[in-house]
Amino acid sequence: MKISFATRLGLLTFGALLVLAGCQASGSSKGESHKTSSSVAEDASKTQEKSLGSHAHEHDHSRAHDEETEKIYEGYFKNSQVKDRPLTDWEGDWQSVYPYLQDGTLDEVFSYKSKHEGDKTAEEYKEYYKKGYKTDVDRIFIQKDTVTFFKNGKEYSGKYTYDGYEILTYDAGNRGVRYIFKRAKEAEGLPQYIQFSDHSIDPTKAGHYHLYWGDDRKALLDEVKNWPTYYPSEMDGHDIAHEMMAH
Repeated sequence: MKISFATRLGLLTFGALLVLAGCQASGSSKGESHKTSSSVAEDASKTQEKSLGSHAHEHDHSRAHDEETEKIYEGYFKNSQVKDRPLTDWEGDWQSVYPYLQDGTLDEVFSYKSKHEGDKTAEEYKEYYKKGYKTDVDRIFIQKDTVTFFKNGKEYSGKYTYDGYEILTYDAGNRGVRYIFKRAKEAEGLPQYIQFSDHSIDPTKAGHYHLYWGDDRKALLDEVKNWPTYYPSEMDGHDIAHEMMAH
């Protein structure tokens, strides 16, 4: 069958239209693909920003927590932040730092304080802490509710029960908390009251502490010149000195 010229022309035109339509469809598809890719990149960027924002928030929160901890360590806190603590917070084997002051191991601490705090000479700091650290109880062992004092080669041991805490305000404006425990029954060589101060105001394991002891609960609260200080017995003098300088 013969096909007329007009018919052939019509078929060619129709084919060209089909090719053109195909190109437009292909271009449209690529455009959508590019748009989707751009959207994914944008979403990924947003996700990354969100992740970075979250990390920054966590970092800020951590920094705020560190600053809050430092404030508490320096004695600035609200009454509502103070919580009861068990005797087990101070459980362990503890040594007095006083012998390390006497043998010169802590001299580097006093030199450091003189350079960085500047209100006393190293020798003046040493005299100040000599009065503060002075004690004849060179070791204390605490296990559950039992406290053992090691004094002049003898051991004195007894049980203590929690007797609350007291918040003290010092002349400088900062404050401290004394956690108080009372001797459960009469025991030779043991004070009726012991009072812990370790810069913490809620339940936490102590890294070191200052201890006050005697038979008059109220009078002990007025004692701010002598504060025998104890660190874990496994630490040597240089470890203790570096720990002191870190605070």
